[in-house]
Amino acid sequence: MRHPLALALAALLATAAPLSAYAQDASPVSVPAPAAAPQAQDNPFFQDSPLPLHYPQFDRIQDADFAPAFDRGMAEELAEVRKIADNPEPPTFENTLVALQRAGRTLSRAQTVFYALISADTNDTREKLRAEYAPKFSAHNDAIVLDPKLFARIETVYDNLDASGLAGEDRKLVEKYHENFVRSGAKLPDADKARLKAINAELAQLGTKFSQNVLAEVNASAVVVDNREQLAGLPEADITAAAEAAKKRGLDGKFVIALQNTTGQPPNTYLEDRALRQRIHEASVARGSRGNEFDNTGLVSQIMKLRLERAKMLGYPDYASFVLADETAKTPEAVNAMLSRLAPAAVANARKEAADLQAMIDQEQAAKGEPTFQLQPWDWAYYTEKVRQAKYAFDESQLKPYLEMDNVLENGVFHAANQVYGLSFKERHDLPVYQDDVRVFDVFDRDGKQLAIFLADMYARPSKRGGAWMNSYVDQSRLTGFLPVVANHLNIPKPADGEPTLLTWDEVTTMFHEFGHALHGMFSDVKYPMFSGTSVPRDFVEFPSQVNEMWSDWPSVLANYAKHYQTGEPMPRELLDKVLASSKFNQGFATTEYLAAAMLDQEWHQLTDQAQIPAPEGVMPFEAAALEKVGLDFAAVPPRYRTPYFSHIMGGYAAGYYAYIWSEVLDANTVQWFKEHGGLTRENGDHFRATLLSQGGSKDALELFQDFAGHAPDIQPLLERRGLD
Repeated sequence: MRHPLALALAALLATAAPLSAYAQDASPVSVPAPAAAPQAQDNPFFQDSPLPLHYPQFDRIQDADFAPAFDRGMAEELAEVRKIADNPEPPTFENTLVALQRAGRTLSRAQTVFYALISADTNDTREKLRAEYAPKFSAHNDAIVLDPKLFARIETVYDNLDASGLAGEDRKLVEKYHENFVRSGAKLPDADKARLKAINAELAQLGTKFSQNVLAEVNASAVVVDNREQLAGLPEADITAAAEAAKKRGLDGKFVIALQNTTGQPPNTYLEDRALRQRIHEASVARGSRGNEFDNTGLVSQIMKLRLERAKMLGYPDYASFVLADETAKTPEAVNAMLSRLAPAAVANARKEAADLQAMIDQEQAAKGEPTFQLQPWDWAYYTEKVRQAKYAFDESQLKPYLEMDNVLENGVFHAANQVYGLSFKERHDLPVYQDDVRVFDVFDRDGKQLAIFLADMYARPSKRGGAWMNSYVDQSRLTGFLPVVANHLNIPKPADGEPTLLTWDEVTTMFHEFGHALHGMFSDVKYPMFSGTSVPRDFVEFPSQVNEMWSDWPSVLANYAKHYQTGEPMPRELLDKVLASSKFNQGFATTEYLAAAMLDQEWHQLTDQAQIPAPEGVMPFEAAALEKVGLDFAAVPPRYRTPYFSHIMGGYAAGYYAYIWSEVLDANTVQWFKEHGGLTRENGDHFRATLLSQGGSKDALELFQDFAGHAPDIQPLLERRGLD
């Protein structure tokens, strides 16, 4: 289990706020004494869970348990850290660094479960706790990383590294602690430390409010449709789900189209009613900038100013330089160079695609004897499907009957993991879950021994944040002896009772993608919790997950799971061929919408002067100007996320949204390596696992890649994959 200091340092360095950037009160807060009321036997966080692999006791955990566990956990960790800092013995690797890795177990248990539930199943009580405790956690973390006596001990061990004989993971632990403390302000004068604490607390407050606004407005902005006729073209299962959503809101006879967190909304792929498509799109892009109670523009302005101030205080010209110094990219210039190389070709491809869509519009309107209209963002997905049908004689809806969710998971995702790595899975029903539709599996290694426990939380719900992600409840570590407990979360719309869950192709690849993160966590074989699983640079962490996507359309894997949910008949070969043939279809759009968001992230975080940061009313004009500046202002293809609902860059991906395409360079190289070495074989999987997936953050990320591939990464395979060469 990664102790809370390591968790908090990672989040602090990425977001300029503690642990996921949650907060309320802007002023530094003293850490409270542990609450006396609950007894150890009454609070499930006061000791390790007795369940298998220390799996969380969801059936015992109550919201009332969190605050006492937070209070006791912080007090315990401060006492443990104080003992390390005040140790009269000379500082050594064991009595300082290893001792820090052992500290804070109670707080780690409570925080890990709390923040997992905040993302997957929040409620008003948890949101209040989140706001109340974020500044307390900020103060707690600052009390540790800004402690001069503790840092002096770490620095002594660091200064004597060459003479110490420490090597490998031990040496890396010393280097990483020293780097983290320095980047957290340990060398600043006292006056600057005081200001830094205030900045951290205020950023925590603002980050909490931003994410709460995003979730609240996604729910509040759902589009209400008055009659079924307006939903023409939408799959029947989606119409039923929309009717069920309306009933839950007391809107019997109506239909509710829930929004997803991206700019583009899936129903617009199918809806024939252009006016409704426009309503849905405009509801999506207006989020966070309407001037209502959920408006995030003021928060964006404040966050950017505080991040810049913090970066300059720590010796960097801008926030991007601060963040990227700890990533594989290292500098904004390196990121700009790659994104700038991709952008012109991506936009050129998108404009070609737009011309095809416009031709389709013109043709249809002429056939109806009606005037044509100019392609708009809300038209793109709808007419893309029409062009896809014309070019490849199939549409996405033809795939869905062959993509039933449980079958994709068990006979696709799990089957690929068995074929490549020798893993096997057995569902268990005796462990508690926080929602009835969460599934739990034991994961067994190639030798038959238990490797991990895996949770699959696939369905969307109003209490769940948007997107898809992996999280770890228990981190592997040889120091603690713990094995992994990891979870995947998607946001697949839940069908009406008794109806099958049929996936889009994008949802299938997302399932494989997130399981790649899960494998990274489950295969971890490191000594120290700090390096466990996905504890790697942000621009490297997406690499293993993107590699795992390759198995989604690998012929033998696809044949094993792509079967009709009613008849069991395999997907026809001609349909499979069309899926594979269309793999580069619409890549201009996909790459452009992504690059627009990635470049927007960099434009915000490469500002070097407070005067450049706009006031709230200037946030959206800044966004427009930034996109124009980098040549990504193609109106028909808006950014995948607009600034006021760009949760990635208000959280752990600040100045790091480029990471997906940076990681895809490594991914494309790796897919090429697998194909050149025989494809889906256990030998290849074992090599990838041994050289890279099992190593976590215990070695330099690019060194891990070269250990695996035998060469430095090359951008050409990515250009070919996306049709940009």
